[in-house]
Amino acid sequence: MSTLKNDTFIRALLRQPTPYTPVWIMRQAGRYLPEYNETRRRAGSFLGLAKNPDYATEVTLQPLARFPLDAAILFSDILTVPDAMGLGLYFAEGEGPRFEQPLRNEAAIRALAVPDIGASLRYVTDAVSQIRRALDGKVPLIGFSGSPYTLACYMVEGGASLDFRTIKTMLYERPDLLHHILDINARAVTAYLNAQIEAGAQVVMIFDTWGGSLSAAAYREFSLNYMQRIVAGLARERDGARVPSIVFTKGGGLWLEEIAAIGCDALGLDWSTDIGRARVRVGAHVALQGNVDPMTLFAQPEQIRAQVAQVLASYGHGTGHVFNLGHGVSQFTPPEHVGALVGAVHDLSCAYHVAP
Repeated sequence: MSTLKNDTFIRALLRQPTPYTPVWIMRQAGRYLPEYNETRRRAGSFLGLAKNPDYATEVTLQPLARFPLDAAILFSDILTVPDAMGLGLYFAEGEGPRFEQPLRNEAAIRALAVPDIGASLRYVTDAVSQIRRALDGKVPLIGFSGSPYTLACYMVEGGASLDFRTIKTMLYERPDLLHHILDINARAVTAYLNAQIEAGAQVVMIFDTWGGSLSAAAYREFSLNYMQRIVAGLARERDGARVPSIVFTKGGGLWLEEIAAIGCDALGLDWSTDIGRARVRVGAHVALQGNVDPMTLFAQPEQIRAQVAQVLASYGHGTGHVFNLGHGVSQFTPPEHVGALVGAVHDLSCAYHVAP
């Protein structure tokens, strides 16, 4: 594997000096790019795309060919893990991801087991290795997984949900069953992220998309506790280089201190949290990633630049900031507006740094 030519992203995650604020975009390889849509058409389906290392490599690299981003992120899906557990992942037109066999009875829950990562998810680790080779050290590669609770939401509900009624009923009526699911998920995610690190991922991220839907007490017990277990079990180095970890709980702004205490290197922030206040609260312990509202990208470039300036000013001088959206980029976003954001970050952020 080639030596990194641009390590700005990793240095920022480790709160080391950088000459500017690095930037990447959640869901940066996606449907807003016409070249992605063409590759997906050739693949025949989303799963045909995600489960083929050649296609996954192709779409991972596409945004880097358009924009001077400071990191690549593996093209995959958080639901590959429960799919490997035999729940039967499929994508219904207009409905998003669904499972053929959601966890609705105790027997099915008790039978749940950690999958053999090397066998059932080999296509992911093969993609990681292939992407690393293709990047040739240009920028770091991010590997990722969903959090145990977020995965459980899909596994129990059977797909996306507006109110999480089924899983929350289980949480309050049969917490023992939910804890069993979360224990299996935590062990699977730990093994999965470590396999990605072994295959070449230089940073790993945990997406806790639905943790913010929980009460404060339930968040600690059913989400944060299991993410802490994962972070404690992650490989911290690979080939002599540090492998930083990022935890992102959407809607988790109330719990930043508690998240920062679990041992991760960086916290992702959604757009509802003021990044300057977050820095005061936890910036001495972790780096911060975020956090422009993705809908900003539907405004004109001058307004996008103004929002970038606002976030940079709020964070202030010094390192420890990775610029990103507060959630994934919308499929309807004009690609040139993503380019405007990336350019504004690189242009405006230099004033906040002293070159190392």
